[in-house]
Amino acid sequence: MNKSELVDGIAETSGLAKKDAESALNALIEVVQKAVAKDDKVVLPGFGSWSRTDRSARIGRNPRTGEPVNIAASKGVKFTAGAAFKSAVK
Repeated sequence: MNKSELVDGIAETSGLAKKDAESALNALIEVVQKAVAKDDKVVLPGFGSWSRTDRSARIGRNPRTGEPVNIAASKGVKFTAGAAFKSAVK
């Protein structure tokens, strides 16, 4: 499912116009991105949660040559599915 299909599904399910559904989805994405960037955890009970993770610096290997490569520390995003979401998928 891509974004336009998701917007169609939101519009159909909620009774909103497609334009309003897309605005709501874009607002949700923006709010989640800003909150996680500030190191806040975003929790939607029954659906899941997003949080920021820290990856420490490490040494990796170049798969082509086998030489060691320094990999810098970075930040990532983790999504954990909620219990209700997991049971709905089973």
